Amino acid sequence: MKKTVFIFLLTAASALSAQENIKRIEVQGHRGTRGTRPENTLAAFREALHVGVDVLEMDMNVTRDGVIVISHERAVNPELCLGPEGGKPARPAPIISLPLEELKQYDCGSVKNAGFPGQIVSPGERIPTLAEVFELVRRSTEPAAATVGFNLETKIVPGEPEMSPAPEIFAKLVVETAARYGMTERTVVQSFDWRTLKAVKKLEPRLRTSQLTEADLTDLVAVARASRADIISPRFKWLTKEDVERLHAEGIKVAPWTLNSRKDMDTAVGWGVDAIITDYPAELIGYLKEKKLR
Repeated sequence: MKKTVFIFLLTAASALSAQENIKRIEVQGHRGTRGTRPENTLAAFREALHVGVDVLEMDMNVTRDGVIVISHERAVNPELCLGPEGGKPARPAPIISLPLEELKQYDCGSVKNAGFPGQIVSPGERIPTLAEVFELVRRSTEPAAATVGFNLETKIVPGEPEMSPAPEIFAKLVVETAARYGMTERTVVQSFDWRTLKAVKKLEPRLRTSQLTEADLTDLVAVARASRADIISPRFKWLTKEDVERLHAEGIKVAPWTLNSRKDMDTAVGWGVDAIITDYPAELIGYLKEKKLR
C-alpha cells in the first residue's frame, strides 16, 4: 500500500514538474481582437480581456493637442470610420492635425472591416486615448485585467515628420502616460522606427522595447543589437527557425505578427517563439489549450 502511494505521489510530482516546465507562449490580441470587434476600440479591448489575452497590442498616434490616441493609421481611416456628420469622410484627416475633441466626433465602430467577415460592429465607438485604455483595464473585473500587458506601437515614419511628433516627444508622452497609470512594468513599446525605442529607454529603462520588422532582414540579431531592443517582432512570413534560435542565444525574445491560421501557429510553436500576435486571440488560446500548452 505504501509503495502504491509513493508511486502515485511520484507520478503526480513528475506531472506537475512537467507542467511547470511547459513554455508559456504569450497571446497578444492584435489591435484588441480585430477578427471579432472593430480594431483598436474599447469594444475590442474589452472582448480581448474577456477571452483572456496576456497582452493587448495596439497602435498609437498623437493629436494636435498632445494626447496619445489609439489608431493604426496616422489619419482617420475613411474605410473604417464615419465622419462627424455620419457619412463616409471625404478624406483621411491626419490625426496630428485634429484636437482630441474634434477627433472624438468620428464613429469608428459602426463600419465592419470587409477583411473580417465575422467581425461584430460596435456603433458609436470613438478612437480611444491611451489613458482610456489604461482606465478600462484598471476598472475591469475580467480576470485577465489583473495582469494583462500592453504592447504599444508608435506610428512614426522618418520621411514623414509632419504626420507625428518628434521621436523624443512621442516617447515622453508614452513614458509619462504609462507612469501616471502605474503601467510601466506592464508595458512594451514597439516600433518600426527605432528612434522612439531608444528615446523610451533613455527616459525610462524599465520600459521594455520591441523592434518591429517587415522585410526579409538577413540578420535579425544585428537589428536587435542596433536598436537595443528587448524583443524582435518580425512579420511571420520572413521568420525562420534559425532566426529564433540565434535571437534566443542572445537573450532576445521573439514575437511574430500576425498569425491567424493553425498551420502558422503550429510552426511558430514548434520554433519556440515567446509570443504570438493574432487577430483571433480566442482561437489561439483554444489552440494552445488543445496542445496542453496553456
